[in-house]
Amino acid sequence: MSTNRLQSAVAQPVPSTLVVNKVLKNTYALLAMTLLFSGAVAGLSMTLNWPHPGLIVTLIGYFGLLFLTSRFRNSGLGIVLVFALTGFMGLTIGPIVSYYINTISNGHQLVMMAMGGTGVIFLGLSGYVLTTGKDFSFIAGFLFSGILVAFLAGLGAIIFAIPALSLAVSAMFILLMCGLILYETSQIVHGGETNYIMATVTLFVSIYNLFTSLLHLLGFFGDE
Repeated sequence: MSTNRLQSAVAQPVPSTLVVNKVLKNTYALLAMTLLFSGAVAGLSMTLNWPHPGLIVTLIGYFGLLFLTSRFRNSGLGIVLVFALTGFMGLTIGPIVSYYINTISNGHQLVMMAMGGTGVIFLGLSGYVLTTGKDFSFIAGFLFSGILVAFLAGLGAIIFAIPALSLAVSAMFILLMCGLILYETSQIVHGGETNYIMATVTLFVSIYNLFTSLLHLLGFFGDE
């Protein structure tokens, strides 16, 4: 009996590790594909000079597709909806990038700096969690309340055209998205997130907001 129990105790963590590794692999594979797809859609919108859909359409499209993705996260349709969501977000970011490139003298450089900074931050934070295995679940409440406050403040900055508040919101989002990357990666590592579709969406949104916030700050302070 003791031998069987020992064998069972040794074997028990293995399936959990296999599940975690599978979720990590699927998440990063899907994330890479959605980033490429979103970038392609953004590039197409820039080439064809498509206008920005506007705040209301952006919010309805984002939250609508996010709801549908969450609703069908356990089916094949969920993957289709992930690409629909990330493609839509690429459609909204294309005109923003075009604006910086066409209106700021060193816009190309600022866009590349924002892309590079986003990549370094994401890889650095993800690598930290994967190598240390630290659990960041304790920041869940802070992230939820912080993102809600930043989102409402961002709407206020847009509606009332307050540049200082807009810059503060961008700085807040950079910190919050860094925390969200740490949190979501930690959730995957520790088995708190077992659905790679939702993990992909969370990380994609983090990268999207991180890039746009960095671009906003760089555009303000880096314009020659």
